[in-house]
Amino acid sequence: MLLDGFVAARVLGDVLFGFGTLFAIINPYGLAFVFLDRTIGLNQADRAKLARRIALNAFAVLIVSLFFGSAILGFFGISLPALRLAGGLVVAVAGWNMLNAELQPPDRAAAGPGSFDHARRTAFFPLTIPLTTGPGSIAAAIALGAGRQGDLPDLLLASVASVIVAVLIALTIWHAYGRAGGMARLLGAEGTLVITRLSAFLLLCVGAEIMLTGASDWLRPMLALR
Repeated sequence: MLLDGFVAARVLGDVLFGFGTLFAIINPYGLAFVFLDRTIGLNQADRAKLARRIALNAFAVLIVSLFFGSAILGFFGISLPALRLAGGLVVAVAGWNMLNAELQPPDRAAAGPGSFDHARRTAFFPLTIPLTTGPGSIAAAIALGAGRQGDLPDLLLASVASVIVAVLIALTIWHAYGRAGGMARLLGAEGTLVITRLSAFLLLCVGAEIMLTGASDWLRPMLALR
Protein backbone atom coordinates (compact mmCIF):
# COMPACT_ATOMS: atom_id res chain seq x y z
CA MET A 1 0.00 0.00 0.00
CA LEU A 2 2.81 2.36 0.90
CA LEU A 3 4.60 1.39 -2.30
CA ASP A 4 1.50 2.18 -4.40
CA GLY A 5 1.20 5.54 -2.70
CA PHE A 6 4.86 6.30 -3.35
CA VAL A 7 4.54 5.37 -7.02
CA ALA A 8 1.41 7.52 -7.44
CA ALA A 9 3.05 10.45 -5.67
CA ARG A 10 6.14 10.19 -7.87
CA VAL A 11 4.14 10.04 -11.09
CA LEU A 12 1.97 12.94 -9.92
CA GLY A 13 5.04 15.01 -9.09
CA ASP A 14 6.59 14.34 -12.49
CA VAL A 15 3.31 15.17 -14.23
CA LEU A 16 2.84 18.44 -12.34
CA PHE A 17 6.42 19.50 -13.01
CA GLY A 18 6.32 18.61 -16.70
CA PHE A 19 2.87 20.10 -17.28
CA GLY A 20 3.74 23.32 -15.44
CA THR A 21 6.96 23.71 -17.42
CA LEU A 22 5.39 23.18 -20.85
CA PHE A 23 2.20 25.12 -20.04
CA ALA A 24 4.22 28.17 -19.03
CA ILE A 25 6.28 28.03 -22.23
CA ILE A 26 3.43 27.30 -24.66
CA ASN A 27 0.86 29.59 -22.97
CA PRO A 28 -2.08 28.14 -24.96
CA TYR A 29 -4.69 30.63 -23.73
CA GLY A 30 -2.49 33.54 -24.76
CA LEU A 31 -1.81 31.92 -28.12
CA ALA A 32 -5.54 31.35 -28.62
CA PHE A 33 -5.84 34.92 -29.90
CA VAL A 34 -2.94 34.35 -32.28
CA PHE A 35 -4.77 31.24 -33.51
CA LEU A 36 -7.95 33.30 -33.85
CA ASP A 37 -6.17 35.91 -35.94
CA ARG A 38 -4.71 33.25 -38.24
CA THR A 39 -8.15 31.64 -38.71
CA ILE A 40 -10.24 34.79 -38.92
CA GLY A 41 -12.05 33.65 -42.07
CA LEU A 42 -13.32 30.36 -40.57
CA ASN A 43 -16.63 29.68 -38.88
CA GLN A 44 -16.77 28.18 -35.40
CA ALA A 45 -17.22 24.58 -36.58
CA ASP A 46 -14.21 24.70 -38.89
CA ARG A 47 -12.13 26.47 -36.26
CA ALA A 48 -12.99 23.71 -33.77
CA LYS A 49 -11.87 21.06 -36.29
CA LEU A 50 -8.62 22.89 -36.84
CA ALA A 51 -8.09 23.25 -33.09
CA ARG A 52 -8.47 19.48 -32.67
CA ARG A 53 -6.00 18.84 -35.50
CA ILE A 54 -3.44 21.22 -33.97
CA ALA A 55 -3.88 19.56 -30.56
CA LEU A 56 -3.21 16.13 -32.10
CA ASN A 57 -0.19 17.51 -33.93
CA ALA A 58 1.10 19.08 -30.72
CA PHE A 59 0.66 15.75 -28.90
CA ALA A 60 2.72 13.99 -31.58
CA VAL A 61 5.42 16.67 -31.49
CA LEU A 62 5.69 16.48 -27.70
CA ILE A 63 5.79 12.67 -27.66
CA VAL A 64 8.56 12.62 -30.26
CA SER A 65 10.46 15.35 -28.40
CA LEU A 66 10.08 13.67 -25.01
CA PHE A 67 11.18 10.23 -26.17
CA PHE A 68 13.31 10.72 -29.29
CA GLY A 69 14.24 14.41 -29.41
CA SER A 70 17.87 14.07 -28.36
CA ALA A 71 18.48 11.20 -30.77
CA ILE A 72 16.87 13.03 -33.71
CA LEU A 73 18.88 16.20 -33.16
CA GLY A 74 22.05 14.14 -32.84
CA PHE A 75 21.30 12.19 -36.02
CA PHE A 76 20.92 15.35 -38.10
CA GLY A 77 23.76 17.12 -36.33
CA ILE A 78 21.47 19.91 -35.11
CA SER A 79 22.30 21.57 -31.83
CA LEU A 80 19.78 23.06 -29.43
CA PRO A 81 21.20 26.58 -30.02
CA ALA A 82 20.60 26.17 -33.78
CA LEU A 83 17.06 24.94 -33.09
CA ARG A 84 16.39 27.95 -30.91
CA LEU A 85 17.88 30.44 -33.38
CA ALA A 86 15.96 29.12 -36.39
CA GLY A 87 12.69 28.57 -34.55
CA GLY A 88 12.92 31.88 -32.73
CA LEU A 89 13.40 33.68 -36.05
CA VAL A 90 10.23 32.08 -37.47
CA VAL A 91 8.24 32.99 -34.35
CA ALA A 92 9.55 36.57 -34.36
CA VAL A 93 8.70 37.03 -38.05
CA ALA A 94 5.17 35.71 -37.45
CA GLY A 95 4.72 38.12 -34.54
CA TRP A 96 6.07 41.04 -36.61
CA ASN A 97 3.72 40.27 -39.49
CA MET A 98 0.73 40.06 -37.15
CA LEU A 99 1.73 43.28 -35.41
CA ASN A 100 1.78 45.18 -38.71
CA ALA A 101 -1.17 43.49 -40.37
CA GLU A 102 -4.54 45.16 -40.77
CA LEU A 103 -6.68 43.27 -38.26
CA GLN A 104 -10.26 42.30 -39.04
CA PRO A 105 -13.10 41.99 -36.51
CA PRO A 106 -13.32 38.39 -35.21
CA ASP A 107 -16.93 38.00 -36.31
CA ARG A 108 -16.13 38.52 -40.00
CA ALA A 109 -17.89 36.13 -42.34
CA ALA A 110 -16.05 33.12 -43.63
CA ALA A 111 -13.62 33.85 -46.42
CA GLY A 112 -15.10 31.34 -48.86
CA PRO A 113 -15.31 27.60 -49.49
CA GLY A 114 -11.55 27.20 -49.83
CA SER A 115 -10.66 28.92 -46.57
CA PHE A 116 -10.76 25.77 -44.42
CA ASP A 117 -8.69 23.83 -46.95
CA HIS A 118 -6.07 26.55 -46.80
CA ALA A 119 -6.16 26.63 -42.99
CA ARG A 120 -5.89 22.84 -42.82
CA ARG A 121 -2.72 22.97 -44.91
CA THR A 122 -1.21 25.33 -42.33
CA ALA A 123 -2.28 23.20 -39.33
CA PHE A 124 1.14 21.64 -38.87
CA PHE A 125 3.29 24.51 -40.13
CA PRO A 126 3.15 27.19 -38.91
CA LEU A 127 0.17 26.75 -36.54
CA THR A 128 1.59 23.74 -34.67
CA ILE A 129 5.28 24.32 -35.33
CA PRO A 130 6.56 26.84 -34.42
CA LEU A 131 3.60 28.93 -33.16
CA THR A 132 2.24 26.38 -30.67
CA THR A 133 4.93 23.81 -29.94
CA GLY A 134 7.89 25.92 -30.90
CA PRO A 135 11.60 25.63 -30.23
CA GLY A 136 11.19 26.63 -26.59
CA SER A 137 8.68 23.90 -25.78
CA ILE A 138 10.53 21.34 -27.94
CA ALA A 139 13.80 22.10 -26.16
CA ALA A 140 12.04 21.86 -22.78
CA ALA A 141 10.46 18.54 -23.76
CA ILE A 142 13.84 17.20 -24.87
CA ALA A 143 15.33 18.27 -21.54
CA LEU A 144 12.47 16.61 -19.63
CA GLY A 145 12.94 13.43 -21.65
CA ALA A 146 16.68 13.43 -21.00
CA GLY A 147 15.93 13.42 -17.26
CA ARG A 148 14.52 9.89 -17.42
CA GLN A 149 17.18 7.79 -15.72
CA GLY A 150 17.47 4.77 -13.47
CA ASP A 151 16.44 1.14 -13.76
CA LEU A 152 13.53 -0.24 -15.77
CA PRO A 153 10.75 0.49 -13.21
CA ASP A 154 11.93 4.09 -12.86
CA LEU A 155 12.06 4.50 -16.63
CA LEU A 156 8.55 3.07 -16.99
CA LEU A 157 7.15 5.46 -14.36
CA ALA A 158 8.87 8.42 -16.00
CA SER A 159 7.59 7.34 -19.40
CA VAL A 160 4.02 7.09 -18.11
CA ALA A 161 4.34 10.57 -16.62
CA SER A 162 5.66 11.92 -19.95
CA VAL A 163 2.69 10.49 -21.87
CA ILE A 164 0.25 11.97 -19.34
CA VAL A 165 1.94 15.38 -19.63
CA ALA A 166 1.68 15.29 -23.44
CA VAL A 167 -2.02 14.33 -23.23
CA LEU A 168 -2.82 17.12 -20.74
CA ILE A 169 -0.99 19.75 -22.80
CA ALA A 170 -2.77 18.63 -25.98
CA LEU A 171 -6.17 18.78 -24.24
CA THR A 172 -5.38 22.26 -22.93
CA ILE A 173 -4.42 23.45 -26.42
CA TRP A 174 -7.63 21.95 -27.83
CA HIS A 175 -9.73 23.68 -25.17
CA ALA A 176 -7.99 27.05 -25.53
CA TYR A 177 -8.03 27.15 -29.33
CA GLY A 178 -11.53 25.69 -29.57
CA ARG A 179 -12.82 28.43 -27.25
CA ALA A 180 -10.95 31.27 -28.96
CA GLY A 181 -14.09 32.53 -30.68
CA GLY A 182 -16.05 32.47 -27.42
CA MET A 183 -13.33 34.42 -25.63
CA ALA A 184 -13.37 36.95 -28.46
CA ARG A 185 -17.14 37.41 -28.16
CA LEU A 186 -16.77 37.84 -24.41
CA LEU A 187 -14.17 40.57 -24.88
CA GLY A 188 -15.97 42.23 -27.78
CA ALA A 189 -14.50 43.38 -31.08
CA GLU A 190 -12.38 46.19 -29.65
CA GLY A 191 -11.09 44.12 -26.74
CA THR A 192 -10.20 41.25 -29.06
CA LEU A 193 -8.26 43.54 -31.39
CA VAL A 194 -6.33 44.95 -28.42
CA ILE A 195 -5.55 41.46 -27.06
CA THR A 196 -4.55 40.26 -30.53
CA ARG A 197 -2.13 43.17 -30.95
CA LEU A 198 -0.72 42.49 -27.50
CA SER A 199 -0.39 38.77 -28.27
CA ALA A 200 1.41 39.62 -31.52
CA PHE A 201 3.86 41.84 -29.66
CA LEU A 202 4.44 39.16 -27.01
CA LEU A 203 4.97 36.61 -29.78
CA LEU A 204 7.61 38.89 -31.29
CA CYS A 205 9.26 39.20 -27.86
CA VAL A 206 9.14 35.43 -27.33
CA GLY A 207 10.81 34.88 -30.70
CA ALA A 208 13.51 37.40 -29.87
CA GLU A 209 14.06 35.81 -26.44
CA ILE A 210 14.38 32.33 -27.98
CA MET A 211 16.92 33.67 -30.48
CA LEU A 212 18.90 35.40 -27.71
CA THR A 213 18.92 32.18 -25.69
CA GLY A 214 20.16 30.24 -28.70
CA ALA A 215 22.85 32.82 -29.43
CA SER A 216 23.93 32.82 -25.78
CA ASP A 217 24.15 29.03 -25.70
CA TRP A 218 26.17 29.09 -28.93
CA LEU A 219 28.60 31.78 -27.76
CA ARG A 220 29.14 30.49 -24.21
CA PRO A 221 31.56 27.65 -25.10
CA MET A 222 33.62 29.95 -27.34
CA LEU A 223 33.86 32.62 -24.64
CA ALA A 224 34.89 29.99 -22.10
CA LEU A 225 37.87 29.03 -24.28
CA ARG A 226 39.36 32.51 -24.10
